[in-house]
Amino acid sequence: MRGSAGRTTNARLFWGILLVLVGVLLTLNSLGILDVNIWGLVWPLFLIFLGVWILWGFFFARPSWEAEEVSIPLDGASRARVHVKHGAGRLQVDGSAGLGELVDGTFGGGLDHRVSREGDTLDARMRLPVGTFPNFAFPWAWGPAQTLDWTFGLSTEIPLSLEFETGAGEAWLDLSDLSVTDLRLQTGASATDLTLPVSAGYTRVKISAGAASVKVRVPSGVAARIRVSGALAGITVDRGRFPREGGVYQSPDYDTAPDKVDVEIDTGVGSIEVL
Repeated sequence: MRGSAGRTTNARLFWGILLVLVGVLLTLNSLGILDVNIWGLVWPLFLIFLGVWILWGFFFARPSWEAEEVSIPLDGASRARVHVKHGAGRLQVDGSAGLGELVDGTFGGGLDHRVSREGDTLDARMRLPVGTFPNFAFPWAWGPAQTLDWTFGLSTEIPLSLEFETGAGEAWLDLSDLSVTDLRLQTGASATDLTLPVSAGYTRVKISAGAASVKVRVPSGVAARIRVSGALAGITVDRGRFPREGGVYQSPDYDTAPDKVDVEIDTGVGSIEVL
């Protein structure tokens, strides 16, 4: 695992180059060589430089995080709550956990997990180890070279209440085989592809997204009621399956369908697609 000295050096390099660039522009402006509103250029230049830095880390940085294999047993529980906090990298989740396992998979950068029991309900909280979090502030931690990638399966044996918090990265959440009663997704500057359960009965879904791209897949045969809010978002909903009435998109057979999802989406600047 890369030490703190390496991270500090990268941080100084990034901000040092950026400050030098802004200083040069201000000097040229004060000497009359440039006649532009420098402060009006600072934010666009910052975004351009940040993007170049992220791409550099994406394609050229060397891997520095080790992966850890982790299994969390069901331990006889008949229900479970799972809270996943994953700040950067790729997150891939499906229903591939083995018999008697709540969680089973590979965790780039390691896994800090806490498991508790309340009656027949297992509560599992999963996050990157504490020492890893400071890297999220730095662009070079956002590319695949850091291998902060998690790939794991969840149990298909019991009903689940799921909460995902994701930051800068990509997430593929295939919940089609799971019995999910409640799902909460909070995501920042990310791209998320979410497939909802096929036969979980009733599933309540709440999605909060920032500058994100979110694709929600409702399996064939599952009815849906969808409410979306977001003034600056591009919103696309399959109206052939989910006709709009007022501010709600809803399947014609929603009230009588045995399997249905109630989806509420609140988004900022981004794109939302429901199909």
